[in-house]
Amino acid sequence: MRNTNWTTIALIGGLVLLVLLVAYFATGRNSDQDKLTNAAVASGDAKGDEKACASKSTHDLIKRELFRRAAQVRGSDKGAYDRLSAYAVIRMENPVMESEDGSNGAVNCSGSLSLDLPPGVAVVGGRRTLNAEIDYTVQPAADGSGSVVLLRNADPIVTPLATLARVAAPAPQPSAATDTNEPAVDRLAPTPGPEPANQPEPRPAGARPSFDCANARTRGEIAVCSDAGLASLDRNMAAQFGRAMAAASPQQQALLQRTRDRFLGFRDRCSNNRCIGDAYTGRMREIRDIMEGRWQPPR
Repeated sequence: MRNTNWTTIALIGGLVLLVLLVAYFATGRNSDQDKLTNAAVASGDAKGDEKACASKSTHDLIKRELFRRAAQVRGSDKGAYDRLSAYAVIRMENPVMESEDGSNGAVNCSGSLSLDLPPGVAVVGGRRTLNAEIDYTVQPAADGSGSVVLLRNADPIVTPLATLARVAAPAPQPSAATDTNEPAVDRLAPTPGPEPANQPEPRPAGARPSFDCANARTRGEIAVCSDAGLASLDRNMAAQFGRAMAAASPQQQALLQRTRDRFLGFRDRCSNNRCIGDAYTGRMREIRDIMEGRWQPPR
């Protein structure tokens, strides 16, 4: 009799538990939850946003924006930069969609970007490939003409790209009739013609930095005066420094001056132009960090 009672109790308990589970799932789920059309489950839109981060059209927009910014920093040669942009090659590794804004259709992305320059040109130090970890936003243009790209953290590419210079030697003494057949020009020009002659190329030793080269004494100063790309970097850095000093607090001004002396000492110890170019790029990033309150003293 006792065994029969325990069996009955166990059966009743199991039935009660089963009823509770059925009630939970019946009230906690809706009829559309397992359908692919449900907004919480369907992934078609999300995949479309992820493709915006990795699409070729987006990467082409990024490339054009990099060259546009570099020409703006350089202050000249915009037409040449536009032409060279078409011949550069961009690669984006590990593009990731960070977030999206449903109000304006913007998709925020990040990735590891590499830019290979076309034949015949290089940045200061002879580099032909530039790399950076960048953030970028892809969003519809305000006029409905397509998409636009907004770049962040692209200075490691934009700044050296502003020093672009020709490295291929031109044909010896070309005549006016054959000048458009110069090998270094033909490889870069979209169509045959004299326009590519305006592309960035090295200036002679008289390149003008922000200081007077007649008073150049240190190894760094002499190198900057002898290289157009380094001279361009020096002018850009000096202009950025002047703007920062004008807007800085007294504490920021003291920090800008103190770090400036350290930068000049490092630059003058460099043994090659690439080191000097990297020093200028790092200094411009340092000035920005000081003004934005993100600077940390070196360890």
